[in-house]
Amino acid sequence: MPRFAPHPERRPALVSGASSGIGAATATLLAAAGHPVALGARRVERCERVAAAVRERGGQAVALRLDVSDSDSVKSFVAAARDAHGDPEIVVSGAGDLSAERVHELDPESFAAQLQVHLVGAHRLVSQVAPGMVARARGHVVLVSSGVVPVPRPRMGAYVAAKHGIEGMARAMRMELEGTGVRTSVVRPGPTMTGMGMTWDADTTATVLADWVAWGLARHPHFLRPEQVAAMIVTVVSAPRGSHVTLVEIQPERAVGS
Repeated sequence: MPRFAPHPERRPALVSGASSGIGAATATLLAAAGHPVALGARRVERCERVAAAVRERGGQAVALRLDVSDSDSVKSFVAAARDAHGDPEIVVSGAGDLSAERVHELDPESFAAQLQVHLVGAHRLVSQVAPGMVARARGHVVLVSSGVVPVPRPRMGAYVAAKHGIEGMARAMRMELEGTGVRTSVVRPGPTMTGMGMTWDADTTATVLADWVAWGLARHPHFLRPEQVAAMIVTVVSAPRGSHVTLVEIQPERAVGS
């Protein structure tokens, strides 16, 4: 029978997009599970508030500035996280934002900017950590995707394209990393109450929701909570060696009788 190296009890983790929403919740739950966590985002002061709350509860957490659209920023983040907690064993890539333009009305620079954050930014992080994981024959990369991959939504064209790219990259990585001890997983949440899109004004929000309703994409008003998605991410990275959870889709449950 083949033997698999067990997970170490202490697995340093990096989380991008950790200033709010799914990223902040994931960092908090990973720390609660005993893993030292480095939280990265452009809004580092918000990361520090999350990290401070983790430390108050006895966990290990450090807040670091991270702009995934900047290669030097990514390199600095990974280096500082390694200095703080050691070589990363878990990486959760979830940085991003959301705009509400239609594809044909979005200028190419803005379209490219969204791909830079959601897709190229994820690759920047992967490229800095995965080679070391392969060398140590141990690690787990989790890429946060979206329910817009199987069911695209209007006024989210650049985001849809980027998340398709994320899942394509993940599938290629799984084939390339098979047998190295490094796992790649996609977590695909449906509508989630996060900070993305929360800067929209009332008119923009109403327009987007009307388009979703017109295409039958708003069956009920319930959204996932970030903590629910984070709990699934922790479950994925906690799977025992010898098993590989490659894709998990999470959808908000309609309340009974609603």
